[in-house]
Amino acid sequence: MIRGFYHSKLSFGTVDGPGIRYVLFLAGCRMGCAFCHNPDTWAKGEQTITAAEVLQEMEEYRNFYESSGGGLTVSGGEPLLQPDFLAELLANAGKAGFHTAVDTCGLSSKEAIMQVLPHVDRVLFSLKGSTEASYQALTKAKLSAVQENLLLIARRKPVTLRYVLIPGYTAGKESLSALIRLVHSLPETVEVEILPYHTMGIAKWEALGWDYPLDGVPEPTKEEQTEFRYSLRRAGIKLAATEN
Repeated sequence: MIRGFYHSKLSFGTVDGPGIRYVLFLAGCRMGCAFCHNPDTWAKGEQTITAAEVLQEMEEYRNFYESSGGGLTVSGGEPLLQPDFLAELLANAGKAGFHTAVDTCGLSSKEAIMQVLPHVDRVLFSLKGSTEASYQALTKAKLSAVQENLLLIARRKPVTLRYVLIPGYTAGKESLSALIRLVHSLPETVEVEILPYHTMGIAKWEALGWDYPLDGVPEPTKEEQTEFRYSLRRAGIKLAATEN
């Protein structure tokens, strides 16, 4: 049985997919986001777990997952960096009757995506910006490569597109227009969730002895968040149920 490298796990997650969820955070990520609130997940680490161990833990709370419409979400780090383990875990979870979701930044090979997708009910796709300039400023990836994988996934599975709203980087009119164009290029089944930037991860950067790249960047105000969501709705874009 394949062992997956993981960072942490959560038995009663409520923000990583529908209902109450068991959330497994796998270790390892190459995106290098300047605003990452879990930079300690970037390294592969040493903790390992098997699909059988995850499912055994989930069985203890099956009633909570089923009654709430929840299930299993595999996040990270970037879970698609461990496609063999991820595919095995999701396949077994599906056979056990659990709803499955993957939270990905889209920075992976197409082979990994196609290996995992048959076993996924919903994909939570974390979009770090809507322009190449924002990706260059905030990540180690290119939007063009991420966008190709987003389209590949959205043509095959239900997608919740999670967009991080960062003043000065992803919240301006250019970013809004680019995001609207991007979503309109995707299947109509795609829904959008706006995640306001927050500074709660700064302590982890400091604990690692790293300088925080977005030091001084403010969190978006409630008014900015409301206006951004309103503009998306006005453009005919479907927002996730969590936005209503």
